[in-house]
Amino acid sequence: QMQLVESGGGLVQPGRSLRLSCAASGFTLDTRAIGWFRQAPGKEREGVSCISSGDGNTYYADSVKGRFTISRDRAKNTVYLQMNSLKPEDTAVYYCAKSRYSSCSNYGSNLRYDVWGQGTQVTVSS
Repeated sequence: QMQLVESGGGLVQPGRSLRLSCAASGFTLDTRAIGWFRQAPGKEREGVSCISSGDGNTYYADSVKGRFTISRDRAKNTVYLQMNSLKPEDTAVYYCAKSRYSSCSNYGSNLRYDVWGQGTQVTVSS
């Protein structure tokens, strides 16, 4: 059974950092693109970042570009989202998801993903 489990969320002050992990089981992570999404209260889920399979090209939403970094550890079958310079507007539940495809084309579309994690809460507040 394919499964994704996120971890690493928590409460952090503005300007600080967190690293989220997305551990996969039941499939090899780098055979498909992996996306990170977030959903704040009262808002739609939005695509934050994506890493393609194979060459590992990375993509970011404008709101996180330069602050967030997505990466992959093949040996651990885990994808990470390093989040630096966190802002209160980054507060959300963060999800990772397995794409049906190898590329990150149109990565913000929920329809491209067939396996989702349960989410991890990130709260940025002083």
